[in-house]
Amino acid sequence: MGLCDDGGVIVLDGSEGEGGGQVLRSALSLSLITGQPFRLEQVRAKRRPPGLKAQHLTCVQGAAKLGDAAVEGDALGSHTVSFSPGPTKPGAYSFHVGTAGSTSLLLQCLAYPLALAGGGALTLTGGSHVIASPSYDYVSRVWAPLLRRFGLDVRLKLELAGFFPEGGGRLWAEVAAVGAGAGRALDPRPPVDRLVVRSVAGGLPLELAHRQGDIARRALGELGVPVELDVESLPVARSRGTAVLITAEARGQTVAGFSSLGERRLPAEEVGRAAAREARAWLRGEGALDEHAGDQVLLPMGLAAAGLLGPARASRFRAHVISDHLTTHARVLEAFLPIRVEIAGDEVGVTPRAGS
Repeated sequence: MGLCDDGGVIVLDGSEGEGGGQVLRSALSLSLITGQPFRLEQVRAKRRPPGLKAQHLTCVQGAAKLGDAAVEGDALGSHTVSFSPGPTKPGAYSFHVGTAGSTSLLLQCLAYPLALAGGGALTLTGGSHVIASPSYDYVSRVWAPLLRRFGLDVRLKLELAGFFPEGGGRLWAEVAAVGAGAGRALDPRPPVDRLVVRSVAGGLPLELAHRQGDIARRALGELGVPVELDVESLPVARSRGTAVLITAEARGQTVAGFSSLGERRLPAEEVGRAAAREARAWLRGEGALDEHAGDQVLLPMGLAAAGLLGPARASRFRAHVISDHLTTHARVLEAFLPIRVEIAGDEVGVTPRAGS
């Protein structure tokens, strides 16, 4: 995906692969980490409307602040973004993503360069439970534990939940300086010891969370794995909504998560059933991680293979799904880092590039 122009700028085509915002977010992270400038053309070409939306613009502006970067094309609707970073500065930062822009996606964009720069804190305001993005519950209970396997420690606290479409949530993240990283195999998947159904509601009767959580628990009860139900009312400022997250644990570690977000006029029972269907499909397969974690783990795997988390080490895992997100993310990583991402069937491996 990436080519260098005569000025040494990595050029990326946002119309390739999944054609959404992930190329931008990953490029921003990797540009800050490596110091390499990039130009992204045809931003979000496969989305309608294409170009930068508010939450993507916040990612650009947030990354620019961390690295004192020179930026062109940082405007709503822009189809081309050029980004040339300076050194990333550790410290405390605050960003407002917009009404219900995803705080989780901004967190995932900024956490890696901040950790490698020496650590800091992020206060992010916007949506915590938003469509087409990982919920706060997912990043705190699946993504953050996954990072710790690579020596990356992000501690999270949800001060206010922000449900789509009103938003208004606020999360705080403490990003530690990178520790002793390790690339290693995440496969084969050990037997699942426990499933936890976490059902939450904010600004709505807790009875809705009980209903959606109970239906999810019953849908998983015949699988021969212990299932626990955790129901909680979340503090909100002005939004209201519900969500379910089902996590799978093996040998004391969370290895997968499956989310469903409540919608107006959608019965609570359907929210629980939707998350349970995803969990059951994963349990029938052999993937080491859920579909989204399989995509998100590529960046720390790439950092480990590039020697940025300690001695350069390869990692591999068996994917539940080889998605367009995963393959697109792989090409972006290869454009910035001296690594190779190899996908054979459902096996994904990240190794140092020969001669690097």
